Amino acid sequence: MRIPIDAVGRVVIPKPLRAELGITGPTEVELRAADGRLELTIPDVPARIEERDGLPVIVTEQPMKPLTVDSARAAIDRSRR
Repeated sequence: MRIPIDAVGRVVIPKPLRAELGITGPTEVELRAADGRLELTIPDVPARIEERDGLPVIVTEQPMKPLTVDSARAAIDRSRR
């Protein structure tokens, strides 16, 4: 897919690609040059595991949207491709 870069270097990621990668709203991405290409990745969310009521719980260092059944199914579908 070819997309334009404007005069100040901005690139718009097309909606189908954002949907496929699960990019919604304002977010940060990582961009690097590798072998003559630009690689854009979605960074991992820093997290730690805490024990609560005797069970391990993943606690993120930044607020996250709640996981819905639909978003979980979409993530599973993306991982199967």
